[in-house]
Amino acid sequence: MKILVTGANGQLGSELQLLSLINQKFNWVFTDVDEFNLLDFKNLQNNLSKINPDLIINCAAYTDVDKAESQQDLADLLNCKAVDLLSNWTSKNKSKIIHISTDYVFDGNSNVPLNEDAATNPVNIYGNTKLQGEKVCLANDPKSIVIRTSWVYSSFGKNFVKTISSLMRKRNSLNIVNDQIGSPTYARDIAEVLIFILNHKDWYPGLYHYSNEGQVSWYEFAKSIKKYFGYNTILKGVSSNEFPTQAKRPKYSLLDKSKIKNTYNITIPKYNLSLKKCIKILNNEK
Repeated sequence: MKILVTGANGQLGSELQLLSLINQKFNWVFTDVDEFNLLDFKNLQNNLSKINPDLIINCAAYTDVDKAESQQDLADLLNCKAVDLLSNWTSKNKSKIIHISTDYVFDGNSNVPLNEDAATNPVNIYGNTKLQGEKVCLANDPKSIVIRTSWVYSSFGKNFVKTISSLMRKRNSLNIVNDQIGSPTYARDIAEVLIFILNHKDWYPGLYHYSNEGQVSWYEFAKSIKKYFGYNTILKGVSSNEFPTQAKRPKYSLLDKSKIKNTYNITIPKYNLSLKKCIKILNNEK
């Protein structure tokens, strides 16, 4: 099976590249913007036909939540229109697609974990473009799988764990938002679930939620990062009102993972155990 991975240099794509080394029964094709520009619609169809993948894992996305407020057209092109083209191609060419989405499709007004049937209502442009991408993917290709995830981090790329770690090395104290609730997700764990789905004897299309187990605020997440790195930085939990941003964030976006756990009979790691694994890798890279 030939698998095309878009956004291969991002957090999830980079983790998939590592896992591909021990999953060589698949023919992997890793691409990013330089060799496979999803915004180059004129050549995209030709490139897809040349590669002719049996399955596409679409990790590519416009993910700058704040900039999306002023770059709506660009966010829409990458998060929706490109997905429209990819899923149309897989549908017409008897291929398959796994598309990665986000918890930011929700408005944050819930107080219970959100399942796949929960009402969507994005509070920012990024979330809206990702929601539209989900919809076109599932509508164009009924065989597609869409996986929503949340608060993704990795030893690769730019993310909360690496940013906060860097700040803790430089500062004696930090203020961290304590009124946004969700679950951090290690990109390695998502990648491993994708490999599991690829190896599964059955293909179950549809919409799924996946994040690590656990419910925390960004402040509580930062406390865990501090603990596992061994920093002495003083942390203070503060309201998100003290950190005004261009884009509004959902206050609560904890995902209910029952569907993917029951469908594929998988166990999802607790966030703190996965965080320890990631920090161990980061410590070894120092």
